[in-house]
Amino acid sequence: MSELTKREEGEISLIDLFAVLWHRKIMIIIITLSAMIGVVVFSIITIRLPPEISPLPDRYTPRALMLIDDGSTPGGSLQAMMGGLAPFAGLGGIRTGATHSDLAVFLLQTNSLLDSVVDEFDLIERYDIDRERSPRAESRDVLRRLLRASFDNRSGVLNISFTDTDPVLARDVVNFTVNYLESRFDELGLDRNRIEQENLEVNLANTFQEILRLEEESRRLEQSVALAPFAAGGIPAITADMNRIAMELGAMRQVYTQLRVQNEMLRVTMASETPIFQILELAEVPDRKSGPSRGMICIIVSLAAVFFSVFLAFALNAISNIRKDPEAMAKLRRPNV
Repeated sequence: MSELTKREEGEISLIDLFAVLWHRKIMIIIITLSAMIGVVVFSIITIRLPPEISPLPDRYTPRALMLIDDGSTPGGSLQAMMGGLAPFAGLGGIRTGATHSDLAVFLLQTNSLLDSVVDEFDLIERYDIDRERSPRAESRDVLRRLLRASFDNRSGVLNISFTDTDPVLARDVVNFTVNYLESRFDELGLDRNRIEQENLEVNLANTFQEILRLEEESRRLEQSVALAPFAAGGIPAITADMNRIAMELGAMRQVYTQLRVQNEMLRVTMASETPIFQILELAEVPDRKSGPSRGMICIIVSLAAVFFSVFLAFALNAISNIRKDPEAMAKLRRPNV
C-alpha cells in the first residue's frame, strides 16, 4: 500500500502534525506570551491591592496543637461521662467506641461552638453575610469551611487551624476555639483526676480558713478568761466554749492533714499520667502566607495557554482543510432531509 493510500485512509504522520504547529507558530507564541504576561500582571495587581478588594488576597492559616490522650478508655465509659451528649455523637460520625479525640472533633462542628466564634468576632459583619436570609446558618457554613481540625492517631495531637486574610483575626479565632474546647472538656468532667484535685484544693483552702478562724476565736476566749473578774461568774461558760473550740480545732486539723495526704497522693498519680486534654502550643500570628500560590497559578495558566493554542491550531487547520474539500463543503451545504 502506498503512502498516498495510507493518508487517504486517515493516517497522519508526525511531520504533518509538526507542519501544522509550525504553520501556526506565531499564533501559538502570541497566545502563550499573552497569557503569561496577563497572569503575571494579574498576580502583581492582587499583591498591590488591599486584601478587602483584591480578587486574590494573601491568606494566613495559624495553627494550635493539643495533646489528647485517648488511652484505653472504652466507648461506653466515655459515653457515660458525656451524659446527654452521647446519643448525638453517632449523628456526628463518631464511632461506637468513642474516643476523646472523636469528641474533640465532634465538638468543633457543634452549633454552640460555631455560634460562639461567630458572635465573638462578628463574622456575619466581616464576611458580609446577608442578615435577612438565614445569617446564622450561612455564618456556620462559612466557619465550617475555614475552621479545620485534624487528628494524628500516632502522636495523639489535634491540629486546629483557621484561614483568613487577617492573620491577627485568624490567630484569635484559633485560640478562642482551643480555650472553648478546654472549657467544654472540663464541663463534661472527662478528666476526673483534675476535677478531684481542684475540689481538694478548694476544700484545703476552706479547711485552712476554718482552722484560722477557730484559732483566732480560741485566743480571744483565752484573753477573756485572763481579763474577766472572778466574781463575774462567766468563767465556766468561757471554759466550755474553749473546750468546744479545741475539739473542733483538733477535728479540723485532722481533716486538713487527711486532705493534704490525699492531695499529695493525687499529685503523684497525675504526674505519672497524661492529661486528657493538654494545650501544647497556642496559635501565633503567622508571618508567612498559606496561599494562594501565585507562582503555581502562573505555571498552570501558561501550560493551559499552550494546550489551548495547540488545540486552536489543529482546529483552524481542520476548518481550513474542510473549506478546501468540495465534497465536505457540499455535505455541509446539503439541507437536512
